Amino acid sequence: MTPAAVPVVAPADVSRDLYIDLLKKSLTASLYEESGWVGTGSATSRWAKLLHRFLQRRRLAIVRTRAFDETQRREGRDWPLFGYTMAGHLRLDNLQHCVEDVLARGVPGDFIETGTWRGGSAIFMRALLRAHGVAGRTVWVADSFEGMPRPADAADGYDYSDIGYLAVSLPQVQRNFARFGLLDDQVKFLKGWFADTLPKAPVKQLAILRLDGDMYSSTMDALVNLYDKLSPGGYVIVDDYYSWPSCKRAVTEFLATRNATPEILPVDWTCAYWRV
Repeated sequence: MTPAAVPVVAPADVSRDLYIDLLKKSLTASLYEESGWVGTGSATSRWAKLLHRFLQRRRLAIVRTRAFDETQRREGRDWPLFGYTMAGHLRLDNLQHCVEDVLARGVPGDFIETGTWRGGSAIFMRALLRAHGVAGRTVWVADSFEGMPRPADAADGYDYSDIGYLAVSLPQVQRNFARFGLLDDQVKFLKGWFADTLPKAPVKQLAILRLDGDMYSSTMDALVNLYDKLSPGGYVIVDDYYSWPSCKRAVTEFLATRNATPEILPVDWTCAYWRV
């Protein structure tokens, strides 16, 4: 008689690690060869943007097929056609480190992302809370949900205000959370321009402040209204610190007003972070 097969049950920590790893691949669209395809929506030339809008009104798209570049996606150097985040694996690894560190050290406070696109990094933060069985913290998602604002002037940053690819509606981001089973009362949305929403945001205390507003004004709005809500030992993550001079200038000028000189550490070619 052949003995009955004994099911192999993975320890809880192994199952959690597998879930988190699969989530990173899903959010960054790193699972399929088609993940390398490029659409017209991410184009920045005038004619390409006009073409994209023309096709979009007819629910059509032109897609250029190309091989998936694992290095580009890992470093967050491309704009994924199917993904939920542009952050890439390195920035998600960093976000996981920061979240799990504040949980391990008991640093009090919620998590917030200012500038979320399709919601991927915020979805990841909510998933980490679920994976670690944490019920007492909220993930705040702040965005215009209408795309990027027009810069006030050349020093404010690049003008991406007319790139429809960057405009993702609030209902769509909520549906993205729901697809991962993570749309619940531990997720709160702040819709509108940061200058309007963040001064009156009902955020009491933060452990993670993730900035992805790119521009000087958006970065400064987030720092002025949220930085002082960070608990000692919490983290600030600035997605475009190295790639947008306007963003780095806002960080430098703001920290000078606080006489703060934190050790700012690189995450990858564009992102930086520090512990408060």
